[in-house]
Amino acid sequence: MSIKNKNQETILENSSVLNRRDFLKYSSITLGAISLGGCSSRNIDYSKITEYPIEDNVYTTLEKTVKLSEKFSSIIQPRNLKNIREYDEKGYGVWVDGGPLLAEVRNDIMPDDYKLPRKNKTTKLLKFFAITDIHIIDKESPSQLLYLQPSNYIGDKFGKDFESKVTSIYSPRMLYSTHILDAMVQTINALHEKDNIDFGISLGDVSNSTQYNETRWYIDVLDGQIIEPSSGNNIGANSIDYQKPYKAVGLNKNIPWYQVIGNHDHFWLGSIPLDDKRNKINLRASYVDDKVIAMPDLLFYSDNVFKRDDTELFYMGVIDGSDPYGDIIKAGLVKNFKSAPTVVPDVKRRSLTKVEWTKEFFKTTSEPKGHGFNLTPRDKSIDFGCYSFIPKSNLPIKVICLDNTQREDDNDPSIHGRAFLDEDRWNWLKKELADGTKNDQLMVIACHIPIGVMPYKEHNNGHDTYMDWYENTRGGTIENAVTFKGLLKELHSHPNLLMWMAGHRHVNTVKAFVHDEPEKSFWHVETSSLHDFPIQMRMFDINLNSDYTISIDAINVSPAVKKGTPAYKGFKYAVAAQQITGMTLNPKLDWADPKYDVDGIDPTIRPIDPTIASYNAKLLKKLTPKMEARMKELFPNI
Repeated sequence: MSIKNKNQETILENSSVLNRRDFLKYSSITLGAISLGGCSSRNIDYSKITEYPIEDNVYTTLEKTVKLSEKFSSIIQPRNLKNIREYDEKGYGVWVDGGPLLAEVRNDIMPDDYKLPRKNKTTKLLKFFAITDIHIIDKESPSQLLYLQPSNYIGDKFGKDFESKVTSIYSPRMLYSTHILDAMVQTINALHEKDNIDFGISLGDVSNSTQYNETRWYIDVLDGQIIEPSSGNNIGANSIDYQKPYKAVGLNKNIPWYQVIGNHDHFWLGSIPLDDKRNKINLRASYVDDKVIAMPDLLFYSDNVFKRDDTELFYMGVIDGSDPYGDIIKAGLVKNFKSAPTVVPDVKRRSLTKVEWTKEFFKTTSEPKGHGFNLTPRDKSIDFGCYSFIPKSNLPIKVICLDNTQREDDNDPSIHGRAFLDEDRWNWLKKELADGTKNDQLMVIACHIPIGVMPYKEHNNGHDTYMDWYENTRGGTIENAVTFKGLLKELHSHPNLLMWMAGHRHVNTVKAFVHDEPEKSFWHVETSSLHDFPIQMRMFDINLNSDYTISIDAINVSPAVKKGTPAYKGFKYAVAAQQITGMTLNPKLDWADPKYDVDGIDPTIRPIDPTIASYNAKLLKKLTPKMEARMKELFPNI
């Protein structure tokens, strides 16, 4: 039966799994009464719950890197990525020690004659970590897009690998998404024991597709709760490693962490507004339905979700936990099925609105309660998604957390992965920057989507960038409040801006936004994901140099996964996915920065070894005379 005219609550009320009490809990939004574990607890043996350790020795990439092996007995094609059983036999999922990766000293935005003092003495101002694009995935959900990756449906028509190289819709790593996060959290704790970390920030896409259980698993890993990484009927919860409940270690309680929203946190699979009236299927209801979702190929033609040509519909499949290798089942062309494949529905798969998603961060045992959203301006809705904080009260540094994802009511038919600021957020950002300048504060902007890294419509055949600044080339009804050039003009007018931090593209790149007046330049740093190789976060050290310039050490860190644990296996599968698909990990695209309009080549983005996919840097920044005087007052003896 079609769910086009059913809402999520109707599906839930008629679910064979939910009793009336469960439904009333959900429909009245009394979520506090629901278990925070993120899934049903039926048929689970809690007596065997344990913690999974990491390696005793923890390193940053300054000391040790992960390097992909390139020795295979035979080749696995990208469309066969799901054939996990073949990995060991054919040599996939193997890595070696790539040695240390030195931090490149970057003078790009300094005066031409600048040299760092030979006997430079630094004073540490701040040390913090950034994680991003965790993509916690409920692989048993009926509303994923697993089948598109192995189908390579459009790619086959052109004789190319297309869908088969898109690991965001299917990757074997998804079996262990919570375990990898747990290992990274433990790695952070170990680094904190060596050198105190002031705070952490997560740059969005914590969930894969707005689901309640995905979001709760993420928060609960950081809180150190019991994690039940399965849903529905909990098949394999007592026998399959990726399904078994375990105790997360949790982030050290002395490290506060802050959250930024990403496109996957409030769009269906990061792409489609759930309540868009043009949808031919009720996307929000599909999460809690008992039928596997049927969809056209959305990767090549994203607006197919609004057309749904019934001759090219596919059941997108699930991974139900019954197989140790995570076989995709209940998938294929609709016309080849007599009836829709079904799953055991689960209330905790429900999709969250932006308001509901934000409120989950107040249900936490770690600090601060709300994880930044408690600092939302009082005159704004809780889902405004923007706030700022000062990590140390005695230090003039402000972090501006910005929601720069698209709006859900823009009526744009494209995938919603571009950077966007409406008037409200744009005015707020300008005020935050102006206040920081007025109060002599150094500033860092933390958001999900990068800028100036992909070509704009002028150099992109009239098309939007897809993963950069939104230009509305497909007939959306809401315009960006500022052009990209207008945004840069504003940012360059605030010389206390140190850095724009982002995730989104799953890569480790650094670029410089250079201005003719060096003080008005700033850095742009992207951090890779916990979903795709190299599976890394970044440590940031903001230091004051002996000549009263600023240096930012931006250093990649891999999780210290221990052999024999689920996290190790998940890391191994991410390595294999990169070896098989060969995704571009150094996406330097010309014509992305208007400063280089003559030939489009941006010299500030360095090439990266694709077998390591990491990049470490020491980023130098000159202060204004006024800001330099302020720092001399605070630190007179460096």
